[in-house]
Amino acid sequence: MFSLQQLFGKGDKFFDLLEASAEEARTSVQSLINLLQTQTHQASLDEFILSRRKDKRITEQIGAELVRTFVTGLEREDIEALSNALYKIPKTVEKFAERANVAGERVRGVDFARHVEMLGKATDVLVEMVRHLRKIPPLERVKELNDRIQLIEGNADNLMLEVLKDLYGGGHDPVRVVIMKDLYELLEKVIDRCRDAGNVIYHIVLKNS
Repeated sequence: MFSLQQLFGKGDKFFDLLEASAEEARTSVQSLINLLQTQTHQASLDEFILSRRKDKRITEQIGAELVRTFVTGLEREDIEALSNALYKIPKTVEKFAERANVAGERVRGVDFARHVEMLGKATDVLVEMVRHLRKIPPLERVKELNDRIQLIEGNADNLMLEVLKDLYGGGHDPVRVVIMKDLYELLEKVIDRCRDAGNVIYHIVLKNS
Protein backbone atom coordinates (compact mmCIF):
# COMPACT_ATOMS: atom_id res chain seq x y z
CA MET A 1 0.00 0.00 0.00
CA PHE A 2 1.24 3.45 -0.90
CA SER A 3 2.63 5.30 2.14
CA LEU A 4 2.32 9.07 2.30
CA GLN A 5 4.57 9.12 5.34
CA GLN A 6 7.44 7.61 3.37
CA LEU A 7 6.93 10.07 0.55
CA PHE A 8 6.81 13.12 2.79
CA GLY A 9 10.34 12.19 3.81
CA LYS A 10 10.52 13.78 7.26
CA GLY A 11 8.07 12.05 9.54
CA ASP A 12 4.66 13.32 10.38
CA LYS A 13 5.24 17.08 10.35
CA PHE A 14 3.09 17.82 7.31
CA PHE A 15 0.29 15.59 8.59
CA ASP A 16 0.49 17.27 11.98
CA LEU A 17 0.35 20.73 10.46
CA LEU A 18 -2.50 19.96 8.07
CA GLU A 19 -4.50 18.32 10.85
CA ALA A 20 -3.85 21.32 13.10
CA SER A 21 -5.07 23.61 10.33
CA ALA A 22 -8.24 21.57 9.85
CA GLU A 23 -8.90 21.63 13.60
CA GLU A 24 -8.41 25.39 13.66
CA ALA A 25 -10.90 25.72 10.83
CA ARG A 26 -13.39 23.66 12.83
CA THR A 27 -12.73 25.76 15.94
CA SER A 28 -13.50 28.94 14.02
CA VAL A 29 -16.73 27.43 12.70
CA GLN A 30 -17.71 26.31 16.20
CA SER A 31 -17.22 29.89 17.39
CA LEU A 32 -19.44 31.01 14.53
CA ILE A 33 -22.08 28.44 15.48
CA ASN A 34 -22.06 29.73 19.04
CA LEU A 35 -22.45 33.27 17.72
CA LEU A 36 -25.42 32.32 15.56
CA GLN A 37 -27.11 30.28 18.29
CA THR A 38 -26.77 32.90 21.02
CA GLN A 39 -27.63 35.84 18.75
CA THR A 40 -25.00 37.91 20.55
CA HIS A 41 -23.91 39.69 17.40
CA GLN A 42 -22.08 42.36 19.36
CA ALA A 43 -19.77 39.75 20.88
CA SER A 44 -16.03 40.21 20.81
CA LEU A 45 -14.32 39.31 17.57
CA ASP A 46 -11.15 38.28 19.41
CA GLU A 47 -11.76 34.54 19.15
CA PHE A 48 -12.33 34.77 15.41
CA ILE A 49 -9.23 36.89 14.89
CA LEU A 50 -7.18 34.53 17.08
CA SER A 51 -8.33 31.44 15.19
CA ARG A 52 -7.58 33.01 11.81
CA ARG A 53 -4.14 34.14 12.97
CA LYS A 54 -3.33 30.68 14.35
CA ASP A 55 -4.27 29.09 11.04
CA LYS A 56 -2.25 31.69 9.15
CA ARG A 57 0.82 30.78 11.21
CA ILE A 58 0.24 27.10 10.45
CA THR A 59 -0.06 27.88 6.74
CA GLU A 60 3.15 29.90 6.85
CA GLN A 61 4.91 27.07 8.69
CA ILE A 62 3.84 24.60 6.03
CA GLY A 63 5.31 26.91 3.40
CA ALA A 64 8.56 27.19 5.33
CA GLU A 65 8.80 23.41 5.79
CA LEU A 66 8.27 22.90 2.08
CA VAL A 67 11.26 25.13 1.41
CA ARG A 68 13.43 23.25 3.92
CA THR A 69 12.32 19.75 2.91
CA PHE A 70 14.20 18.46 -0.12
CA VAL A 71 11.86 15.54 -0.91
CA THR A 72 8.15 15.77 -0.21
CA GLY A 73 6.88 12.89 -2.31
CA LEU A 74 3.54 14.50 -2.91
CA GLU A 75 3.54 17.28 -5.41
CA ARG A 76 4.27 20.49 -3.57
CA GLU A 77 1.32 22.23 -5.16
CA ASP A 78 -1.00 19.63 -3.62
CA ILE A 79 0.30 20.36 -0.12
CA GLU A 80 0.06 24.09 -0.73
CA ALA A 81 -3.40 23.78 -2.28
CA LEU A 82 -4.79 21.95 0.75
CA SER A 83 -3.09 24.29 3.19
CA ASN A 84 -4.48 27.35 1.41
CA ALA A 85 -7.95 25.83 1.10
CA LEU A 86 -8.06 25.13 4.84
CA TYR A 87 -6.89 28.64 5.73
CA LYS A 88 -9.71 30.22 3.73
CA ILE A 89 -12.28 28.74 6.13
CA PRO A 90 -11.39 30.75 9.28
CA LYS A 91 -10.67 33.76 7.07
CA THR A 92 -14.23 33.67 5.69
CA VAL A 93 -15.67 32.97 9.13
CA GLU A 94 -13.95 36.04 10.52
CA LYS A 95 -15.39 38.14 7.70
CA PHE A 96 -18.90 36.95 8.57
CA ALA A 97 -18.39 37.75 12.25
CA GLU A 98 -17.21 41.26 11.35
CA ARG A 99 -20.25 41.91 9.16
CA ALA A 100 -22.68 40.48 11.73
CA ASN A 101 -21.10 42.64 14.39
CA VAL A 102 -21.56 45.76 12.28
CA ALA A 103 -25.18 44.83 11.48
CA GLY A 104 -26.01 44.52 15.18
CA GLU A 105 -29.74 44.68 15.92
CA ARG A 106 -30.72 44.41 12.25
CA VAL A 107 -29.93 40.69 12.29
CA ARG A 108 -31.29 39.91 15.75
CA GLY A 109 -33.95 37.23 15.73
CA VAL A 110 -32.86 35.63 12.45
CA ASP A 111 -33.08 31.83 12.59
CA PHE A 112 -29.76 30.36 11.45
CA ALA A 113 -30.50 26.84 12.76
CA ARG A 114 -30.26 25.12 9.36
CA HIS A 115 -27.04 26.93 8.52
CA VAL A 116 -25.59 25.93 11.90
CA GLU A 117 -26.33 22.27 11.27
CA MET A 118 -24.69 22.34 7.83
CA LEU A 119 -21.62 24.21 9.06
CA GLY A 120 -21.01 21.73 11.86
CA LYS A 121 -21.41 18.68 9.65
CA ALA A 122 -19.20 20.06 6.87
CA THR A 123 -16.25 20.79 9.16
CA ASP A 124 -16.58 17.48 11.00
CA VAL A 125 -16.36 15.58 7.72
CA LEU A 126 -13.45 17.72 6.55
CA VAL A 127 -11.42 17.06 9.70
CA GLU A 128 -11.98 13.34 9.25
CA MET A 129 -10.80 13.52 5.64
CA VAL A 130 -7.61 15.33 6.62
CA ARG A 131 -6.88 12.78 9.33
CA HIS A 132 -7.19 9.99 6.76
CA LEU A 133 -4.23 11.41 4.84
CA ARG A 134 -1.85 10.05 7.48
CA LYS A 135 -2.56 6.60 6.08
CA ILE A 136 -4.06 6.55 2.64
CA PRO A 137 -7.53 4.99 2.99
CA PRO A 138 -9.39 3.19 0.23
CA LEU A 139 -10.41 5.65 -2.44
CA GLU A 140 -14.03 4.61 -1.93
CA ARG A 141 -13.92 5.82 1.68
CA VAL A 142 -12.56 9.23 0.74
CA LYS A 143 -15.10 9.51 -2.06
CA GLU A 144 -17.87 8.70 0.40
CA LEU A 145 -16.71 11.48 2.73
CA ASN A 146 -16.26 13.92 -0.13
CA ASP A 147 -19.74 13.09 -1.40
CA ARG A 148 -21.08 14.03 2.05
CA ILE A 149 -19.56 17.48 1.79
CA GLN A 150 -20.84 17.84 -1.77
CA LEU A 151 -24.35 16.96 -0.53
CA ILE A 152 -24.11 19.50 2.28
CA GLU A 153 -22.93 22.13 -0.19
CA GLY A 154 -25.83 21.30 -2.51
CA ASN A 155 -28.29 21.62 0.37
CA ALA A 156 -26.70 24.97 1.26
CA ASP A 157 -27.31 26.15 -2.32
CA ASN A 158 -30.97 25.15 -2.04
CA LEU A 159 -31.27 26.91 1.31
CA MET A 160 -29.77 30.03 -0.24
CA LEU A 161 -32.52 30.01 -2.87
CA GLU A 162 -35.14 29.70 -0.14
CA VAL A 163 -33.86 32.63 1.89
CA LEU A 164 -33.46 34.78 -1.22
CA LYS A 165 -37.06 34.03 -2.20
CA ASP A 166 -38.15 35.19 1.23
CA LEU A 167 -35.95 38.30 1.16
CA TYR A 168 -37.08 39.29 -2.32
CA GLY A 169 -40.74 38.52 -1.60
CA GLY A 170 -41.40 41.85 0.04
CA GLY A 171 -42.24 42.64 3.63
CA HIS A 172 -38.63 43.27 4.65
CA ASP A 173 -36.84 46.51 5.25
CA PRO A 174 -34.64 47.16 2.18
CA VAL A 175 -31.52 47.75 4.27
CA ARG A 176 -32.13 44.49 6.14
CA VAL A 177 -32.48 42.68 2.81
CA VAL A 178 -29.06 43.89 1.70
CA ILE A 179 -27.47 42.96 5.04
CA MET A 180 -29.03 39.51 5.23
CA LYS A 181 -28.17 38.69 1.61
CA ASP A 182 -24.54 39.53 2.34
CA LEU A 183 -24.48 37.41 5.50
CA TYR A 184 -26.24 34.44 3.91
CA GLU A 185 -23.77 34.50 1.02
CA LEU A 186 -20.85 34.46 3.45
CA LEU A 187 -22.30 31.47 5.29
CA GLU A 188 -22.69 29.66 2.00
CA LYS A 189 -19.11 30.57 1.14
CA VAL A 190 -17.83 28.94 4.36
CA ILE A 191 -19.42 25.68 3.25
CA ASP A 192 -18.02 26.20 -0.24
CA ARG A 193 -14.55 26.49 1.33
CA CYS A 194 -15.06 23.13 3.05
CA ARG A 195 -16.12 21.62 -0.27
CA ASP A 196 -13.03 23.02 -1.99
CA ALA A 197 -10.73 21.53 0.67
CA GLY A 198 -12.53 18.19 0.40
CA ASN A 199 -12.01 18.18 -3.36
CA VAL A 200 -8.28 18.78 -2.90
CA ILE A 201 -8.04 15.83 -0.51
CA TYR A 202 -9.99 13.58 -2.85
CA HIS A 203 -7.68 14.40 -5.79
CA ILE A 204 -4.59 13.81 -3.63
CA VAL A 205 -5.82 10.36 -2.67
CA LEU A 206 -6.96 9.66 -6.22
CA LYS A 207 -3.48 10.42 -7.60
CA ASN A 208 -1.68 8.39 -4.96
CA SER A 209 -3.91 5.32 -4.57
